[in-house]
Amino acid sequence: MSTSPSETPAARLTVTVGPVAHGGHCVARHDGRVIFVRHAIPGETVEIALTEHDADAKFWRADVTRVLEPQATRVEHFWPEADALRAAARGAVPVGGAEFGHISRPGQLSLKTSVVREQLERLGGLSAGAIDAVFGGVEDVDAPGTPEQQAGLGWRTRVAFAVTPGGKLGMHAHRSHDVLAIREMPLAVPAVNALRLWELDFTGIERVEVAAPANGSAALVLLTTREGLSEKAAGHAVTRVARALAGREEPPSVARLNPENGGITIASGRGWVRETTADHEFRVTGDGFWQIHRKAPQVLTDTALGFLLAGGHLDDGASVADLYAGAGLFTAPLADAVGPEGSVLSVEGSPGTSRDARKNLHAATQVEIVQGRVERILGAPARPARSAAGQRGHFDAVVLDPPRAGAGKAVVKALVASSPSAIAYVSCDPAAFGRDVQYFANAGWRLEKLRAFDLYPHTHHVETVALLVPAGAGGDVLGR
Repeated sequence: MSTSPSETPAARLTVTVGPVAHGGHCVARHDGRVIFVRHAIPGETVEIALTEHDADAKFWRADVTRVLEPQATRVEHFWPEADALRAAARGAVPVGGAEFGHISRPGQLSLKTSVVREQLERLGGLSAGAIDAVFGGVEDVDAPGTPEQQAGLGWRTRVAFAVTPGGKLGMHAHRSHDVLAIREMPLAVPAVNALRLWELDFTGIERVEVAAPANGSAALVLLTTREGLSEKAAGHAVTRVARALAGREEPPSVARLNPENGGITIASGRGWVRETTADHEFRVTGDGFWQIHRKAPQVLTDTALGFLLAGGHLDDGASVADLYAGAGLFTAPLADAVGPEGSVLSVEGSPGTSRDARKNLHAATQVEIVQGRVERILGAPARPARSAAGQRGHFDAVVLDPPRAGAGKAVVKALVASSPSAIAYVSCDPAAFGRDVQYFANAGWRLEKLRAFDLYPHTHHVETVALLVPAGAGGDVLGR
């Protein structure tokens, strides 16, 4: 074996793969050095190519190029462009976005369960027994679907593409600025691939985002033009794409995003999409946030509100908060639950998404929508003009759905000060959730319920929904 792989750009090693780690890789070791290996499975013996290997780095990164001793859960990757083995055979690298595609669906669920448990133990401070008491493993939400859906395909209602230097549709390689041309995106809902974006000339375009609602309503293609392009050239580029898409069987709306102010210029159709759950309809503008799995909005609202309702934390007249509220996915059913005599404070940081929430909830007089940072809003007094929203100093219950970085210490502190009886915490990152669990534990709260859903098949991502309550409500702090 090479004793100094950092001097060789394409250095290759043979390693036995250790446990899965958060972030889409497994841990291997070579001469005492930790290597984060992507496209592997714990227990395999593989050949790897080092992709980041500075001599003074704390750890290296690598991709699998050949499997010498495979595990039983290894399958052929469903997407050639994302398959590390086929990419290595042709001297290329795979696109990102399907780093678990070489693992069977049951194998993926098992690995994701291990990651959630490890993050709760290491970062959340929970014992194995405490985790066993509340967590039964990551759940497959696609099992009742079509064969394609059961295989973990066709679930993404939102996809972001890059553009190659030659103007072709593409995606980035992992941790790279390189853009690789692609055709179909197998994880996307059929309406995205039906647009046949790979046939178009995207010269002058930097980024292509597609929103195709699972309810079958019209899709939206949002374009970001390349930096430094003249306004005239940018306009021509957007118009060219819009005209090409106008000929599709189901033409999407097309709009241009202005990254400087988040504004949108409509080229054709409208600058928003219509999203729905079982009981509500939502307008979501341009690049506004919406859960990307076709089932996610219903699964998450049912679970989060189900936790609160089952525990008696939501009833007529209650005062509740929806933090990081987006376009109102949780706010709308919360308003239903507390009724016209209750109050809902909806807080969202994005101005555009907050405007969507105002349109979606304009008829719910018990809702106060505030745009701003959560920790600042929680500490502000309620405005007399919206007294129906209750006192911000206290909530009966809270839904907390922060971005990937988590809520953080300041928000946890402000929430605990508001003395709710329970918090339904929706998280898309087990590490951030684990850290926040520890912050809540330090403040005297415990984890009462936890479910996890595989809302990102073939990737390392996993969504969790937890119920947090004050430790005095029937148990020790987090059951430690």
